Formats: sequence, structure tokens, C-alpha cells
Amino acid sequence: MHAPNRRATAVGAAALLLATAAVAAVPSSASAANVLTNPGFETGTLSGWSCTGGTGSVVSTPVHGGTKALAAAVSASDNAKCTQTVTVQPNTAYSLTGWVRGNYVYLGVTGGTSTWTPSAADWKQLTVNFTTGASQTTAEVYLNGWYGQGTYYADDISLDGPGGTPPDTQAPTVPGTLTATATAATQVSLSWGASTDNVGVTGYDVYRNGVLVTTVTGTTATVTGLTASTSYTFTVKAHDLAGNASGASNSLSVTTPSNGDPTAPTAPTNLVATATASTQVSLSWGASSDNVGVTAYDVYRNGTLVTSVTGTTATVTGLTASTAYTFTVKARDAAGNASAASNTLSVTTPPTTTPSGFKQAAPYLYNGWGNPPSPTTVMNATGIKWFTMAFVLAQNGCNPTWDSQRPLLNGVDQQTINAVRAAGGDVVPSFGGWSGNKLGPNCADATALAGAYQKVIDAYGLKAIDIDIENTDEFENYTVQDRILNALKIVKQKNPGIRTIVTFGTATSGPTAPGNRLIEQSKALGADIDVFTIMPFDFGNASTDMYAATVSAATGLKNKLKSVYGWDDATAYSHLGISGMNGLSDNNETTTIANWTAIRDWANTNHIARLAFWSVNRDRGCAGGGLQETCSGIAQSDWQFTSITAGFTG
Repeated sequence: MHAPNRRATAVGAAALLLATAAVAAVPSSASAANVLTNPGFETGTLSGWSCTGGTGSVVSTPVHGGTKALAAAVSASDNAKCTQTVTVQPNTAYSLTGWVRGNYVYLGVTGGTSTWTPSAADWKQLTVNFTTGASQTTAEVYLNGWYGQGTYYADDISLDGPGGTPPDTQAPTVPGTLTATATAATQVSLSWGASTDNVGVTGYDVYRNGVLVTTVTGTTATVTGLTASTSYTFTVKAHDLAGNASGASNSLSVTTPSNGDPTAPTAPTNLVATATASTQVSLSWGASSDNVGVTAYDVYRNGTLVTSVTGTTATVTGLTASTAYTFTVKARDAAGNASAASNTLSVTTPPTTTPSGFKQAAPYLYNGWGNPPSPTTVMNATGIKWFTMAFVLAQNGCNPTWDSQRPLLNGVDQQTINAVRAAGGDVVPSFGGWSGNKLGPNCADATALAGAYQKVIDAYGLKAIDIDIENTDEFENYTVQDRILNALKIVKQKNPGIRTIVTFGTATSGPTAPGNRLIEQSKALGADIDVFTIMPFDFGNASTDMYAATVSAATGLKNKLKSVYGWDDATAYSHLGISGMNGLSDNNETTTIANWTAIRDWANTNHIARLAFWSVNRDRGCAGGGLQETCSGIAQSDWQFTSITAGFTG
């Protein structure tokens, strides 16, 4: 919701591929055939369509064509998103069009590109072109409005292109010769020749005595947990994405050798915790002895094996704050003999707390438009020390750059950062925003996304990063939500002391459904987020009391954090941030100088963690000027909002 001002930054206007990797082949073109069901709502029902919260209905007026159209009733907490999923062909160009009426109406493809109109008093056609991924067989198209903007209408929606290919019923070929590459008393290592498939082999199922024991993606596997001096038969089958299974490979008979070493190691001694944190515990124990030699130690948490190490220390991660755990350790030798368990160690993780002193007053500074000011001029005039630098986006896949076009290093953004640091300040880069080509959907998985974040962290030696998660491609795409949270978990593990911030939109009552899910998943995944920052603006009513709405939204966030994490008020506030919009918002709401001063004072009273606004570029007066990139639209002195923000101490 850092909004048309942010929407104007859509430098990634080229269509976004729906695959996470680039497709090498030239896409086939779409033939002119609408593959949507009930595209004009002429059935008189929503058949084929699904609208959130029962917000959709079919009306007889206004219509664009025929006798029926969609009416979707937007509220302050529901953007009335209506979707339809269709089968498509991989690596194929499609054109999505639709006629809409209303304010802030969006048409797009989930996980891909979208378009919108800020105001359509009469019917207006929107068009989105995209190309499916190399293995993509479905696409979800959507329409939605924006919170508090009232009912929108849609009609004559068309997705032009070929329909989906027939189901894949062809099974892979039988795997090549299955052989044993190594045998031991308790395990057998296997290898086989690769299968082929008309679409692609996705895995191999390994069977022991006719029972599935493991599934792998390559052509080797090691089957463990066997018994010495015992005969086993093994077979392998290949399967593809559609679930088609090949015939079985040759049957391989293997007899495990006798266990020449029946003696187990002694039990590890004196298991202790050497360090505890909210999400991890470091352990140490005394070494075991064995007649031949100890090869590994298996660490158990609440009776479940969680890691194996060769030394006498281990760190167990992925824990939950304020939770009791029990740990034991067993030694193991080369023959697979396991010792008795060590002593049982009980550990309760401490509560997650924002590190002492982490308070951040950091308004957004953007080099992409709006006559960006000299940061040192603003710092000298206001006393501000931190800026949130926007926006790091994707270029050519999962590669981080400024706005998908300016280089990560040796450009105007690095010059800005160098100037801020030379003046005694620092920056927190913001990844994402409302529009553009974002890293979340373009990086294949959490590891790749964490690697993209790491490039920026390493480039600038960062103390903090902000993930501004918005729109249907990240905030409302729960696969991408989880990818971002897991990536931030990796970042925290690899960069001790770094602060992670997530910034997202809100209703006046607190987080909307995607925001609530984001908070719940951050706890479930152990992402260890330091600050949850809401953007309390664009509520949809120009007469909104922005101080009261901001306090109400922040209180709702505080209560959600308490509920999910079990925190008290003070701890929840210490993980809370506010990022407002100075002057006029996209919905003509007005945050006045007095409003922002009161919001700052409330933030200090409740000791929240972060205060920001969009943006320093707009922190100049232009009373009656409307929504601008270079000024706030209200009467004010230059940098007055920044001066107020500099007084935030938490």
C-alpha cells in the first residue's frame, strides 16, 4: 500500500514470467480462443469464479456486453478478490483482457504480472500479456479492488490462448540396471540407470522386499536400518509429475554381511547446554569410547533425531521461544551399533526480545523519482540518522539490483549510502514494495532468495534489512510468503546480530488476513523476525482521522503479536513498527504535521521499535497540490516530517 507513488516505480513493466527460471525456448504464440469459463457472467451465477468472503455477485446493470456482469463489494478488510484457475500450455504466450468500472480495479495473473486503473467512471479495458513457464499447466487469473474503495464491476473477461494439454498418461521408461555399489551390516548403497519420460522424470521410488523405503531425485540411494546377515531384494521405479510410475527395474538380491563388531560404544556423558537463545540451543558432552571407534553422535530432541555430528558439540536450531525441550545424545560406530542415551537435559528457550538499543527512525528515501534530496542536507537540517533506501528488486531472474535497473554497486544508490555513512548515519535497504519485478517470486526457493538478500548484505555490510511485502505476487501469495520467511530465517542464521524487518499493509483494526497469516507463519517457521511494521494509510476514506486510525491499527497488530507469540504488551510493542505516508495519501487521506507529531509521541510512549514514512522525497510543502512525488500536498516546511521522525527514540 505504499501506493501509486510506489506504483509509479514499476520499471519492471515487461511481463513477468510465471516460471521461476527463464525459459530457453521461444514461446509458442496463443491462438485466439478464450479459455475462461463464464467469462461474461451470462450464466447469471459466479460459475467458474471464486470471490473472497462472499463479496461477488452477478448484476444486470451496469453491463459492458450481454445482460450480466460481476459486482464485487470491497470493504475495509476485504479487497473482493475474484479468481478462476484454468489449464494452460507450457511456454506459451497468453493475453488476458477485461472490462472494468470503479476505483482501484486490478486485473492480473497470480504469481505473474498485473495492471490496474485508479478510476474508471465508465467501462475501461485492462490488458495483461504473459508467458507461461516451461512446465506450467495451470494459471490463476484474478480481479480485485482496493480496501475501502467501494464496489467494482467487471465484464467480458478473456484469456486468449490455447487450452491446457491433455493429461499426461505416459509413464517413464524402466530404470536401467540396478546394482549395489556398497554393502555393510546395516545398509546397502544402490545405483541404477536413468529413466526417460515424455515430460520429465521427477523422482525414483526404492523398494525393499516390495515395500517403498525411500524416494530420491537422482540415480543413487542408500537404504539404512538393515540387519546383518540378512537377505533383501530391491527394485526401483521412476515416476513423473503426473504420478505415472514406470515398471520395476531388475530385482536385485543382496545379503548384508555379518556384523563383525557387535560392541556398542559407551554412552556419552555430562550433556550440558553451553548457550541458549530463543530459537536455538548449543550442546556439549563427554566423548564415548568404542572397541573399534566412534564415528558419529546422534542428537535427539524430545526423543526425535534432529542432527548427527562427528564431534562432541552441536547446535540445534529451529526452536520456539519460551518452550521446554529435552535433549539426549547417543554414540554410533561404523558397524551401526548405537550406545545407550546420555543423561537427559531439559532446556527452556528464553523469550524472543528485540535486542537492547534496536530503535530505528528511518524514513524512506528513493532515488527512482521525486527529485531525491541530498541525504546530508536532510540529515544536517533534521538530525535524522537512518534512511530506509527503496527499492531492491530483481533483474534477470534472482539477481538483486536497485529498481531492477540501477546497479547494486557503483551507482547513485551507493553514492547515497556512502554519503549517509560519511555523515554518521546508516541505511536499511527495502526489498520489494508495491510494484516492479520482485525477488520473492523470481527466486526459485528460500535458499536462492536468502542468497539474493546476502548479496546486498555483503555489498554494504548491513545491520538491518526491510522486506516490504505487498500486492498479490508476494503478500497474498502464500507460497512466496513462506519463501520470504524461510529466507529471512537463513539470513538470521548466517548473519548473527542482523535485524530483520517485514513491512505490510493493514486495516484500521489491525492486520488483514494475509498479515495475520504472515505473523502466524513467522512463528511456525521460526523466522525470528525482529520488527513487524504496518503501513497505516490508504484506508479508503478521505475523512479518516489518521492519528486514531494509526493507533487503532497498531494496537491491533500488538494484540495479534501477543496472541501468536504469547508476549506481554511491552514485548509486543518492542517488535512493532509504523510506516506512515506524509501529507496526502493515495486515497486523499491527510496526515497533518500535528497527526504525525502525535503518532511519534504515541510511538515513544509505547516504546515501539521503528518509525518511518513514505517518503523524504515528498517531505516538502505544496498546499493544495494534490498527490505528488516531490511534495506532500499540504502546507509544511521542508523536511518537517523528517524532523518529527528524528525525535523518535522508542
